[in-house]
Amino acid sequence: MRKLIENVEHGIPFDLAGTVAYAEGKIASCTLAKQPGVNMTLMAFDAGERVSTHAAPGDAMAYILDGEAEITIDGKAGIAKKGQALIMPSGIPHAVKAVTAFKMLLIVVKEAQQ
Repeated sequence: MRKLIENVEHGIPFDLAGTVAYAEGKIASCTLAKQPGVNMTLMAFDAGERVSTHAAPGDAMAYILDGEAEITIDGKAGIAKKGQALIMPSGIPHAVKAVTAFKMLLIVVKEAQQ
């Protein structure tokens, strides 16, 4: 049977934040799932790294695993810290900047194409 969630062991506890490592001056990522209706990606941002303003085709939930990020949604900036989550609504412009080095689990849920 094909695994729908990849790059992690199934059936045993694992360190989610430890699954992706920081890389100096970069944004590192590890795709966990990429399906028609959902994408799950672990991301590690070095301090100061950013993803420029864009809009996603579905609701995007960022769960902060480590550090601190500035997330701007529709021109309004806010700080998200370890243990917090927020939703970036479908079609609304948003951007992400690492205030400190930070890691997040990004889950994008969208309409599955038929």
